[in-house]
Amino acid sequence: MLLTIDNLHTTFSTHRGTVHAVNGLSLSVAPGETLGIVGESGSGKSVTCYSALGLLPPTATTTGHAWFDGVDLLNCRAVDRRRLLGNRIAMIFQDPMTSLNPYLRVGDQLIEPLRLHRDISRPAAEARAAEALRETGIHDAERRLRQYPHEFSGGMQQRVMIAMALITEPALLIADEPTTALDVTVQAQILALIRNLQATRDMGVVFITHDLGIVAGMCDRVVVMYAGHIVETGPTPALFETPRHPYTGGLHKSLPAIQQRGAPLYTIPGNPPDMTEQTSGCPFLPRCARAAAECGAAPMHLEPVGQDQWTACIRRQCP
Repeated sequence: MLLTIDNLHTTFSTHRGTVHAVNGLSLSVAPGETLGIVGESGSGKSVTCYSALGLLPPTATTTGHAWFDGVDLLNCRAVDRRRLLGNRIAMIFQDPMTSLNPYLRVGDQLIEPLRLHRDISRPAAEARAAEALRETGIHDAERRLRQYPHEFSGGMQQRVMIAMALITEPALLIADEPTTALDVTVQAQILALIRNLQATRDMGVVFITHDLGIVAGMCDRVVVMYAGHIVETGPTPALFETPRHPYTGGLHKSLPAIQQRGAPLYTIPGNPPDMTEQTSGCPFLPRCARAAAECGAAPMHLEPVGQDQWTACIRRQCP
């Protein structure tokens, strides 16, 4: 496996108490594979990846292992982690407005990974940066390199972030909602670019998104997260055709495209749980229409229900 996360726990110390953001999560990504991570906001999708890369603030406590190329990213020297991040591991962050440095020209930020991790001259790095901008659909790239982030629209800033992540040709790309600010046409271009790079370089991709349409067309396997837990995982076709956890079924029903015209849109009843309170059973129990008494008592763990498909629902089926 390219990346293996084992028994990851992440907590945050807050004035309200300890937030248990990720609870014993394990997953893996193979070279050339696209793993989708889906779930509601606050389910722990982004925190899982930030934890594995050591990008969380000091208020966070992380335990477990995250193995990449023989290096445990959670228990290694900072210099060993820096040698991998931005080089063999790249990440597209969700909010380009806070990820790009407003004081530096876009070109300087684009060539920084190349200058740090490659033996390359500045003119050659600038030429590669211009090419990377063109690959993401930004025209007049040479002029754009001399501009500052505030001179770009939100969608173009997102494309700059994508170009920055792909410029070193990483072995693993973690994409956190990479197409949120893009229109449908540019979104299709970016997804095609990621797929092409993946095919030519055997790049592994972790794709965090709320868009199940992108998951269906982009991902080989899917991890469904709820309240810091994996509640279901398996091949993409299986999770769409035969979901085995009520939460996965609820996400499917929430798709606007499958609703009858004029009918109220389906929403999963209730609210996500308070992450400062730990429960012994299934965290989805208060919102589940098929909940049984044993759901609140049985320890939560994944069980096989099909070919490479696993679910944490003790009833093994969705409504």
